[in-house]
Amino acid sequence: MYLAILSATFTVYTADGWSQTTTGMATSSRTFSDVRNVILSAHKNTGAQDKVGFYDTWAENYEQDVALLDYRAPLLAAECVSSFFKGDREKAAVLDVACGTGLVSAHLKKMGFRHFVGIDGSLKMLELAKKTGLYQQLTLCLLGQEEIPVKSETYDIVIIVGALSVGQVPLTVIRELWDATKPGGYVCMTTRGNTDNQEYKAELEQMIRALEEEQKWSRVTVVEVEEWEKAVSEQDSKYIPGAIYLYQKGFKCSP
Repeated sequence: MYLAILSATFTVYTADGWSQTTTGMATSSRTFSDVRNVILSAHKNTGAQDKVGFYDTWAENYEQDVALLDYRAPLLAAECVSSFFKGDREKAAVLDVACGTGLVSAHLKKMGFRHFVGIDGSLKMLELAKKTGLYQQLTLCLLGQEEIPVKSETYDIVIIVGALSVGQVPLTVIRELWDATKPGGYVCMTTRGNTDNQEYKAELEQMIRALEEEQKWSRVTVVEVEEWEKAVSEQDSKYIPGAIYLYQKGFKCSP
């Protein structure tokens, strides 16, 4: 999703059942100015529950709003994974962290992947993700305060798009992404390069390098993108940059 959401508890939802349902309609004829105001208002929501409420409210308009932003990260990250993955796509298990409504997994499915598990902090986003029929399991999880509720070394691909930014998911989650990945599997991460996110980006890259020095993973590629999405802050103009980090977990890993 565009920004990661935090929730106090997690509940597991599978294809066999869903505990809650909601109804709603997306607002048509929205403009970039509308979207800009929505995103800037999110910065005022500093508490975890405030952010959950914000994204639950935004869920119905989310996909058309990020389209107005020309938000390219889901497609670019999926293309990056697809370019380097050498295994059997139809059998590969994909963990989509901060999955939102399912944009990343939708792209990966078009590229031949079939098995998806999603995690997010917004119940309303997960309900929309469920409607896509992409996921075998969806989980509501507090990223950064609860451990990602999956078994170690389970997934061929672990991908997180849009959530690694200042004020969102803490960098401690990076080791959890590594832990969830099978030996030889891939971890794909993205972040923004806008003015407000520069410090976070530097700290993220420092943590990525630290894991590489520990020989927990090796760099496959890092892609710097000049036009990531349209800028909404007065500190940035036109488009903000972003980055994709693709790493492969070592085959022999120490805890």
